[in-house]
Amino acid sequence: MRGEHREMPVKQGAGIRKSVKVFGQGQKTAKMIRAGLYARVSTLDQQTLPMQSRAMREYAVRRGWTIAMQVKEVGSGATQRQLREKLLDAARRREIDVVVVWRLDRWGRSVADLLATLQELEHLGVGFVSLTEALDLTTPAGRAMAGLLAVFASFEREILGERVRAGLLMPGRTESAWAGPQPQPCIPTRSAS
Repeated sequence: MRGEHREMPVKQGAGIRKSVKVFGQGQKTAKMIRAGLYARVSTLDQQTLPMQSRAMREYAVRRGWTIAMQVKEVGSGATQRQLREKLLDAARRREIDVVVVWRLDRWGRSVADLLATLQELEHLGVGFVSLTEALDLTTPAGRAMAGLLAVFASFEREILGERVRAGLLMPGRTESAWAGPQPQPCIPTRSAS
């Protein structure tokens, strides 16, 4: 028996059929994801709109998403973005399932504005993807990153408040420049000892 190689007998599956069910569940058809693409530049002389749009379209195709809406906006970040509002309205009407942007600063005017719109989209069940930062709120890691954005939004609000208070207390301002009552200087008093 030494040196002999014996093959193990193979069991024959008598009448066993392969099931199309996995663990008792039927296979689900993939849901068609409808994407809304948002591209923005600050001024007309910037030539990045075509590049932004192309990158977002290619990303949507790679993910197997249908492009339901594409918005291209030209305007300063400080102004109200009317076309962005149209995209948000489409999300509110459940016409899109995910918003895709080239960069976060193309979408939000500030960290607070970015966070507010991301929270609204999450509440609506609409995903958000920023290509440049590789931020995908349709994944658990992306949602964790959104939590960090909330921390930075709070930080930004606190810093802004400190700057406003510091500006109001700046020496050399005339009384007419004050928005409220004239602040009184802090004069230490001496205790009689």
